[in-house]
Amino acid sequence: MKQISGIVFLFSVLLCYNVSAQTDPLKKPVPVVGIDIGNKAPDLVFTNPNGKELSLSSLSGKIVLIDFWASWCGPCRMENPNVVAAYQKYSKAKFKTAKGFEIFGVSLDQQKDAWIKAIKNDNLYWDWHISDLRGWRSEPARIYGVSSIPTNFLIDENGIIIARGLRGVQLHYELDKLVEGFKKE
Repeated sequence: MKQISGIVFLFSVLLCYNVSAQTDPLKKPVPVVGIDIGNKAPDLVFTNPNGKELSLSSLSGKIVLIDFWASWCGPCRMENPNVVAAYQKYSKAKFKTAKGFEIFGVSLDQQKDAWIKAIKNDNLYWDWHISDLRGWRSEPARIYGVSSIPTNFLIDENGIIIARGLRGVQLHYELDKLVEGFKKE
């Protein structure tokens, strides 16, 4: 009888330990992969204009702007100078918790030559450009629920979406908040 009560006691201790481990307030919950603010951004692994495979997850530790655009999109081309200005301003900035800033450009082009020409003409000189050259049937656009461009997602150093749909000064304002020494006025 003592053996059975000892086993029951041990089982109840283990059960309580298991329940407390699941509800440990110090243990951070694993974020859900999705496209909403607070979600872990879905990884993208596609090729650049030279055929080299690039992955979004390889930029872990950095603030990343995932920028959906296309060479044939007038509003995208008009927004590109703002994106370039953000890259120039923040690529060398010191961030509070991140190791830098990158832009991960996702093109909805279908013609490789037009895509490459637009990268050159708009001075999109960062290294992270991908496309599957499927236009609106683009797999990255499907994964991120993109139905209009330009659109973007700002992710933190842990790959968590912290903002989306940033254009003009909104992009700079959100990035300013992440820079070391920024004080909200």
